[in-house]
Amino acid sequence: MAYKHTNSKGVTYYLNSKDVTLRGGKQQTIYYFSKDQRPEGCDLPAGREVNENPRNGFLTVKKK
Repeated sequence: MAYKHTNSKGVTYYLNSKDVTLRGGKQQTIYYFSKDQRPEGCDLPAGREVNENPRNGFLTVKKK
C-alpha cells in the first residue's frame, strides 16, 4: 500500500515514485504526490520526510 499523507487543508495525497534518466545518463528515482492511488505508489523511503508548503499545502519529500 502506498504512503498517504493528509495536508493541513484536509486533502489526502498518495506518494508515488518513478525512475528517470537525467541528461547526463544518470539514473535517479523521483518522488511525487497525487490525489489518487496509482500503480506507481510506494512507501516513504528511509531517511526522507514529508515537507508541506504552508502557503498552498503542496507536499514534497526531502532528506532528513
